[in-house]
Amino acid sequence: MARALVFDPFAGISGDMILGALVDLGLPAAWLGDYVASLGFPGVGVVVERVSRRGIACGGVRFELPHEHVHRHLKDVLEITEGSSAPARVKAQAAAVFRRLAEAEAQVHGVGVEKVHFHEVGALDAILDVLCTVAAIQELGFEHCFTRGVALGTGWIEMEHGRYPVPAPAALKLLEGLAVLETNLPGECTTPTGAALLATLTGGQAPPAEFVMLKSGFGAGTRDTEDRPNCLRLIACEIPDKPADQIFLLQADVDDLPPEYVPAAQEALLDAGALDTVSTTLAMKKGRPGLRLEALVQESRLEAVIAALFAATSTIGARYWPVKRSVLAREEEVVTWRGQRVRRKRVRLPGGGQRAKPEYEDILRAAEALGMAPYEARLAFDADAQVNTAPAGLPESSQSLNEEVHG
Repeated sequence: MARALVFDPFAGISGDMILGALVDLGLPAAWLGDYVASLGFPGVGVVVERVSRRGIACGGVRFELPHEHVHRHLKDVLEITEGSSAPARVKAQAAAVFRRLAEAEAQVHGVGVEKVHFHEVGALDAILDVLCTVAAIQELGFEHCFTRGVALGTGWIEMEHGRYPVPAPAALKLLEGLAVLETNLPGECTTPTGAALLATLTGGQAPPAEFVMLKSGFGAGTRDTEDRPNCLRLIACEIPDKPADQIFLLQADVDDLPPEYVPAAQEALLDAGALDTVSTTLAMKKGRPGLRLEALVQESRLEAVIAALFAATSTIGARYWPVKRSVLAREEEVVTWRGQRVRRKRVRLPGGGQRAKPEYEDILRAAEALGMAPYEARLAFDADAQVNTAPAGLPESSQSLNEEVHG
């Protein structure tokens, strides 16, 4: 079974509504505060509270921000995102959200993406909404996201360019391909930031016909309207694992891609859906040094990964063929080690044993917090895990490190 998140935007969606619902689902307020602090934005604070929207208890999240007079372009927002301390995969997904926003604005105004002023979307609170949402969903371990119909709202809204019908033109553009609800709800229900996050995270996929309900959470919108509970509902659930797609090995050789751009190309392949990617050096024709990029790709993502390969590298061709592979059963858990939350991947061996490995980025973060060298922290983590491993036969949930409880 895989953990999934179902968005139910019956009253619309915005960045703060998503974060409030994630807190209501169980995202620790302390984690959110620490994460915001780790991003390195001066003068920023976060307030997490419980609020009511027409009788429904909701999570509420708002940011305390320094006053700004800034109109940012896409490149400015991407530089802020890349310069943050967020993990690479969070940065990549957040960047995808902002590119989607820029493309929508560019289409609405009939200008190039590089000329788009982000206005409210480029404000620091929107940047925080996007980075925190993507990171929080990863922190809670959700592997898939789905959405039900999105409420649009009615009426007019005042924007920098004048008075516009609801939903805002950019929000409407961002919702193309997603199911929407024609409602008589007055006011702006769905913001551009909320629409961009929803489109990027879910791809407009509807939830499966059957799933195992785990928990629901509600996130409060800014207004407490009289005509409906102004909140977003999120449903945490488990869905059956899909039958495995045919796996393909995708391969391309290049001799004109600067080495410093190889990691970015690999991230682009992973973001497009590649299961794994590696690069190796080659001696190409005429003695030119080059490199080979390879990716393992499920058949359902092959077209998208090939497109990412052509977009992110200088290659003019690629080859691929079906392959077989064997994988161990695995699961991810979160442990608290010396006061630090560390994700650990556990696999089951054919003979019945187990092997576990902590996530590299979490060890780096824990090492910095504890004043240790990363490799020293990894050795200490493994040593503590060995000492505190539960006797054979006990449920894994009973195991702990330093007598602290698994997350």
